[in-house]
Amino acid sequence: MRQGHGREVRAGGWMVFGLVTTIAAPRVAVAADAPALVESTAETVTVTATRTATAPFEVPASIDVIGGEAFNQDTLGVNLSEGLGAVPGLLARDRQNYAQDTQISIRGFGSRATFGIRGLRLYLDGIPASQPDGQGQVSHFNLASADRVEVLRGPFSTLYGNSSGGVIQMFTADGDEPTRVTVGGAAGSFDTWRTNVGASGRAGSTDYTVDYTHFETDGYRDHSQAERDSLNGKVNIAVGTDGRLTLLGNYFDSPDVQDPLGLTRAQYDDDPEQVTPEAEQFNTRKSVRQTQGGAIYEHRLGANNSLRLLGYGGNREVEQYLSIPVGPQNGPFHSGGVVDLDSDYYGGDLRWTWRGLIDGKPLTVVAGTTYDELSQDRRGYQNFVTDGQTQVLGVRGALKRDEVNDIYNFDQYVQASFEVGERGSVMAGLRRSKVTFDSDDKFVVGTNLDDSGRREFSEVTPAVGVMYRLRPDVHLYGSFARGFETPTFAELAYRPDGLPGLNFALEPSTSANSEVGLKWRAAARTRVNVALFNTDIEDEIVVATNTGGRSAFQNAGRTGRRGVEIGIESRPVGLLNLQLAWTLLDAQVREDYLTCTGTPCPVATTLVERGNDIPGVPESSLFGAVGWGADTGLRVGVDARYLDAVPVNDVNSASAPSYTLVGADLAYGLAFGWGRVRVFVRGDNLFDEEYVGSVIVNDGNSRFYEPGTERSVLAGMRIDWNP
Repeated sequence: MRQGHGREVRAGGWMVFGLVTTIAAPRVAVAADAPALVESTAETVTVTATRTATAPFEVPASIDVIGGEAFNQDTLGVNLSEGLGAVPGLLARDRQNYAQDTQISIRGFGSRATFGIRGLRLYLDGIPASQPDGQGQVSHFNLASADRVEVLRGPFSTLYGNSSGGVIQMFTADGDEPTRVTVGGAAGSFDTWRTNVGASGRAGSTDYTVDYTHFETDGYRDHSQAERDSLNGKVNIAVGTDGRLTLLGNYFDSPDVQDPLGLTRAQYDDDPEQVTPEAEQFNTRKSVRQTQGGAIYEHRLGANNSLRLLGYGGNREVEQYLSIPVGPQNGPFHSGGVVDLDSDYYGGDLRWTWRGLIDGKPLTVVAGTTYDELSQDRRGYQNFVTDGQTQVLGVRGALKRDEVNDIYNFDQYVQASFEVGERGSVMAGLRRSKVTFDSDDKFVVGTNLDDSGRREFSEVTPAVGVMYRLRPDVHLYGSFARGFETPTFAELAYRPDGLPGLNFALEPSTSANSEVGLKWRAAARTRVNVALFNTDIEDEIVVATNTGGRSAFQNAGRTGRRGVEIGIESRPVGLLNLQLAWTLLDAQVREDYLTCTGTPCPVATTLVERGNDIPGVPESSLFGAVGWGADTGLRVGVDARYLDAVPVNDVNSASAPSYTLVGADLAYGLAFGWGRVRVFVRGDNLFDEEYVGSVIVNDGNSRFYEPGTERSVLAGMRIDWNP
């Protein structure tokens, strides 16, 4: 089974069973995002909800911790979606299109993203993988070096600021003794292969982890070749007896990845492997190169106080060739069919933590401030050149757009956790966020005048949660929060009236989020989490017009999401492991609005009625897995997932059909005095079902469908050597 929650995994010095259970004796450990030298409890800790080392069973929020082996053992180890199937409420869909990022949504947040990830906050070792405007990506997450991934859903996500409908954090593993060198590889269908080499260890007061991964594929569909190189490293250095310095470095390169685009329903029914003709005509492709580094210094000030300072910086270059027709690009206000982005980003976070007793009861207070900035040189070019009577497509042509866009946020936050009586606890927080967009237009040509502009958004987001310990093994909780989501720069890029300049008339959407839940630990080998949630949203950001290959956006009225999540994990006997994750989600429009459904469509005239389903959100999804075995010896597993039909546009005139996929894996591990060897084979879509792997919501050309793969096989080996 890919998810592997129930297997034993190392997580920051803790031996973890399943989501939250430690089966080793308590020991002193340091959480990756917590002050140094935090004393452990009997469970693995998480830091995403509370920003301190806290057991998820004690947090009034829905949070899952997935061990790193779910992403780097017996898997391809390239897509974050490989390890997230058993997280209820979360939908991670592999597009089979590496020119776009994994499609991830949580409780419907992020479902409207046509590229990248939006509506969610993403972090790698504390460094934001989401821009200040909420647009993010996880392609640079080096899964081979992952210690764990934490997923926070529900109200307390809003304490991470703008566009935090959920929070996903990956933490790189700490180095440990003995020194280990890892070499691995996997190869499978569609000429797909991955190799990686890494090392980790400890020398005195310093530990380190580093990994390099190379990936290539021809892709399931035509015109979908991809290549990626990823390097990730982490060094922890003890500073005296009370401090720790962590150094972080990450590099990602993905050149000329082909983009097959989506298919219409007729194309999908005819041949799901085909490429959209426009993709080959314009040679649609994308290149990304990103380098970032950071440092975290943590210092304990006496018995009760600690400080944490994070600083980071990086550069991301993107060049993308789109399939926009030649005609519209000749217009004086069109920005062309080639996107060229050169982005510098940097920021920091200063956090103070106090732990103590009030009237004999534990109290923890966390307060901090954070600043993040993205400075982006954005240029647009025509995707063709004309030489006499000859027109060459899919090449960089004349300049059509040149501007510098700066986005930054300056936030302050405070959280507190305290006990009430013998059985109760309260967690509360408040965050003030200010997000500023500043555009400096440098393309002033003819009738295209200076379109520079500035817009500022500010919001205060409170959150509160209460937990009641009905029994030592049963906890009940409830929580409420307010959140907000600003437009992204991509959504501000074009005005509905077709005039040049940014669409500064767009407003943020705001949300009211509530949740009640139950956490049950049945004996030592079963975990059950149940959550009921409701979200009301005002001013949802939706499509207004489609012209010239570009979409412009507007604010709609009210929408809402409500549902139920159930997650179960159990090891009833011996090495048998069971997993179940079920989500029922009702995501609907609650107030009529007008939109565009085709192209060209310069004016929104199509009615979206109250009661329509929000596109990209299935009503029901189910994941189940059965596995037997351990790290050494034979291990076998079978998993299945069901996804309900998914509407693909606001008017609900089309949808992707429901499907059920079954997979199985077989692995064998050998232990030697010098290390370990592990081999595996994995089969996906064993019954060769034809299905839509992901959807492009509200595509103006009705190319909504990105097909999933046919039956496929993957085999691999991993060698861990202790020199």
